[in-house]
Amino acid sequence: MTRTPGVFSRIEKVMVRPQGQRQIRIAEIFQSRQGEGLLTGTESIFVRTSGCNLRCWFCDTPYASWSVEGEHLTVEEILARVRGFSARHVVVTGGEPMLFPDLVELTQCLDRDGYHITIETSGTRYLPVVCHLLSISPKLSNSTPSSQKHPRWAAAHESRRHRPEVVKRLVQSYSYQIKFVIDTENDLEEVDSYLNEVPEIDRSRVLLMPQGIDQKILEEKARWLKPLCEQHGFRFCPRKQIEWYGPVRGK
Repeated sequence: MTRTPGVFSRIEKVMVRPQGQRQIRIAEIFQSRQGEGLLTGTESIFVRTSGCNLRCWFCDTPYASWSVEGEHLTVEEILARVRGFSARHVVVTGGEPMLFPDLVELTQCLDRDGYHITIETSGTRYLPVVCHLLSISPKLSNSTPSSQKHPRWAAAHESRRHRPEVVKRLVQSYSYQIKFVIDTENDLEEVDSYLNEVPEIDRSRVLLMPQGIDQKILEEKARWLKPLCEQHGFRFCPRKQIEWYGPVRGK
């Protein structure tokens, strides 16, 4: 893979840890309800890692991708914070959690503690994690940022977003859901093409979610997306957290 100067160095910097310590950069840890996917409505503890190898223009957590924030925590420190909440479901999200090798140990410890673990990933990296539901969100071409505004990131994003060989390995290894972000009706053609390329994916586990963080826009897109889901045999995936809380952080 060709390296894009200035872009990869920033990603690698996100993953740098103080010498001798095992750490993951964490943007936030909080308890709320899962708003998307098969476990919608489930009270969950969200562990959001900070740092991403992609740059979706519509990213709703830019503080974990475009403008990385957060503190470096050891696995033990993360576990201590998780144990301070009451929920028994943990959602490890990002950013891109699979950037951090210590995620493997974190998930092993969470599993030993008896938590149900969901990992949310773009499907561009593989780690042998412990996971009870892998929520894979492959990025379609509608996610690529403007080549005029962000030329280096546009090139890097486009070269990395599509990793069917990784997704094949993930769906063969874990219980999963596949979640595509849909911006326009034309995106359905790309979804069909993707599924033809990765026939290992069970179409009954494919969810289509409207792009947006404004409830009115989401409702407008739902009006045409729901019938398309029925027509193509997919599940419609609302963004209930926007309906419940609005586009706020930590919910």
